[in-house]
Amino acid sequence: MARRMREAARDIFRRALEESRVERAFRRRVYYERGVLQVAEDLYDLGSFSRIFVVAIGKAAHSSLEALMAQLGTGLDVQGIVSAPTPPRSQLFGFRYFQGGHPLPNQESLRAADAVLHGLQSLDPGCPALALFLISGGGSAVLEMPFSDELSFDDLMETHRVLLHSGAPIAEINALRKHLSAVKGGRLALAASGAMQQLSILISDVASNSLDSLASGPTMPDSSTERHCYAIAEQCNLLPRLPASVAELMRSRALEETPKSDDPAFVHSRWWPILSNEDALEAAAARARELGFTVEIDNCCDDWDYRKAGDYLLQKVREMRQRAAPVCLISGGELTVPVEGTPSRGGRNQHFALYCAGRIQGEKLCVLSAGTDGIDGNSPAAGAVADGETAHRAERANLSAKAALASFNSYRFFNSLSDTVQTGPTGTNVRDVRLLLAW
Repeated sequence: MARRMREAARDIFRRALEESRVERAFRRRVYYERGVLQVAEDLYDLGSFSRIFVVAIGKAAHSSLEALMAQLGTGLDVQGIVSAPTPPRSQLFGFRYFQGGHPLPNQESLRAADAVLHGLQSLDPGCPALALFLISGGGSAVLEMPFSDELSFDDLMETHRVLLHSGAPIAEINALRKHLSAVKGGRLALAASGAMQQLSILISDVASNSLDSLASGPTMPDSSTERHCYAIAEQCNLLPRLPASVAELMRSRALEETPKSDDPAFVHSRWWPILSNEDALEAAAARARELGFTVEIDNCCDDWDYRKAGDYLLQKVREMRQRAAPVCLISGGELTVPVEGTPSRGGRNQHFALYCAGRIQGEKLCVLSAGTDGIDGNSPAAGAVADGETAHRAERANLSAKAALASFNSYRFFNSLSDTVQTGPTGTNVRDVRLLLAW
């Protein structure tokens, strides 16, 4: 039965991935007919623009651009820049491609940012242009440039590393990244102020109420402030870990404020999320019901510490099982995993599954946690699956769940048991999916 539940969990996750494909989202929510592009409630007469300049960034940059151009066809002169952490299957005419780093920026991230800023700044109000942004998770890393010449790119990259290992919620991490960057926190919108219209199509890997955190909000008004950044640095004790130049910016209160909602750059700007974590969770729930599970979705542990979230979700699925069986508890969003020392291979999803494995020994429970982008942390896996027999199977294979958890080496643990979830890069990114099955 445990093996069947693991297979059911993988089946449910596959359905969630299938319905999270970017091309499906474009077919559902983006339309082009007779020269008019419709995105959600907005209509754009593309014939009224002399230039259409596209910027595609993030893990879904390639699939988003391909889906858009499949609808637009070949009759329009569309140009632009693409930066993604993976190479494209093929390159589209009129576009420059960069392979930015992820989860940390690299030199291609810097070159991409320079190219994007120059392209946007060339838009002339006398030559009506549409600046069309295709933004997805991972955009914070694949497009990056320091906001000031006084801040080196190496120090900015090290700041990214410190923030990612700090265990802080993604909104707080992005608040700091926005204020240190020339391309985040609405600053791409400022660069594109010469465009007649700005349109951002979003593949969202953030909570629905914090869209300006997606890729650190390059085209949106920034809801965070300088004061917020200084408070985060103090509360998370970041100053001793940050590069000296960044720590000094914090101590001397020398950050530059990002543009807010009253900035003129946003007067002709629109933002539409066409795919989000909710789409993945609803697809997972539909498949679980097809398989005979009583289903509940609970997202209240978004941004929680993985231990608190694990304890909460395990207790909840046990309570569900008392009322019906089999049951499937579905949870979305992301968890925080503070990293101590030098981590081995793994990511937050495998770490969460490993934590749960130690707490469900002998129980009729199964836990799957995986990222919809197909990449969990610094491992080649999307996530992992564990059940009440995992710890015993590990002991027979001379593996220690406790040691793997302490050394952040969850990938080796699960890979040795053939319990990783392997998808490869999916071309989409709508946060994580956690499945807890009980029978």
